[in-house]
Amino acid sequence: MVKNLSLWAVYFLFAGSALALGWHDDLLAFNGGAGLAKAVVWAAYLAFLIFSIYCSLHENIFRTIDQMLKLHWGRQIGLDLYIGITMFMGLIYLHEGSLLVVALWLVPTVLFANLATFLYLVINFESLLARFMG
Repeated sequence: MVKNLSLWAVYFLFAGSALALGWHDDLLAFNGGAGLAKAVVWAAYLAFLIFSIYCSLHENIFRTIDQMLKLHWGRQIGLDLYIGITMFMGLIYLHEGSLLVVALWLVPTVLFANLATFLYLVINFESLLARFMG
């Protein structure tokens, strides 16, 4: 339980820093053509965050990972997750054009997986849309 709480402290420190450094006027604006999509992404992030906290209150993540790694599908799911994270790091590089920014997001993304990628997505939603949707 203490390890789970320590990880949450690290996550919230990271998330608070990322939000503070990435803060912009449109971060919590849900208007315009993409307002509904942005609201869905924020809702998915918050729901996933709440469910992750709920899970950490009921299970020890390290014990669970240990059990999963004994199973073929558990290893496949872990590999699939980190392949996806690697691709997302590529997206961050394409968006930012900076290996330094990728390096800054790398450790939190490896530690927190999609909680970090969702956070990057909500912070940079408008600029990602503008860059990749034309």
